[in-house]
Amino acid sequence: MNRTVLILITVVISFLSGFAFSNLLTKQTSNTAVARATGIGGIFFKCKNPARLRDWYMTNLGLNTNKYGAVFEWRQGTDSSRKGFLQWSPFSEKTKYFEPSNKDFMINYRVENLNALLDRFKKNGVTIVDSVQTVEYGKFVHILDLEGNKLELWEPNDIEFEKLGKQIGAATTK
Repeated sequence: MNRTVLILITVVISFLSGFAFSNLLTKQTSNTAVARATGIGGIFFKCKNPARLRDWYMTNLGLNTNKYGAVFEWRQGTDSSRKGFLQWSPFSEKTKYFEPSNKDFMINYRVENLNALLDRFKKNGVTIVDSVQTVEYGKFVHILDLEGNKLELWEPNDIEFEKLGKQIGAATTK
């Protein structure tokens, strides 16, 4: 009888230890940011008259525009208490910001773990246009895709981005 109880206790302890170990591994993995794009962070495009176009969008589509364009505010799917932002910006048709691409647009992607992405890009031969720029509201770098489209990658700090918007008096479009 004692042997049966001892075996049963050993099995239960083994099971619980395995469960605890598995749970610990799962939690560690979920806290580690995966190197990937998580959404669109901005849409930038060239136009003849950015100020006039911003006014048109404000009048006709109700965008809350500012001198940089407009900021769309949304709630993050995994945590609806956290805000996220998308920047919409018309640029002068003469801007050099999109170079070395000769395209009239540039997309900004929100990313997690920018440094790990850069390591992957180097291994995969992706053209990295510049070095990482770090500001209060995140980290940025530019790359070229397979067809020469310049992409801006942003590892955001949405809390600081929102503070900056308030400092410049920019209302978001919700």
